Amino acid sequence: MVEINLWSGLRRFAGDQTVISVSGSTVREILDALVKAHPALLQVIKAGVSVSLNGQIVTNMSTAVDPLDEIYLIQRIKGG
Repeated sequence: MVEINLWSGLRRFAGDQTVISVSGSTVREILDALVKAHPALLQVIKAGVSVSLNGQIVTNMSTAVDPLDEIYLIQRIKGG
């Protein structure tokens, strides 16, 4: 199980939880598990979120995750 920390704007879609534990070995798998556990998150995640893995924004959904990783789901960071 990995723990996903939710930014405040997502918490209302997950029963006001701050941290959610899910199973998965990649970013894609944990996001899928998160949506399965809290279907209300689907539209927000589809609209775009950023995943911070140990302080780095990851865009590769195949990136491996470990139960000891620090994972945050935050508002999409855009810029140029």
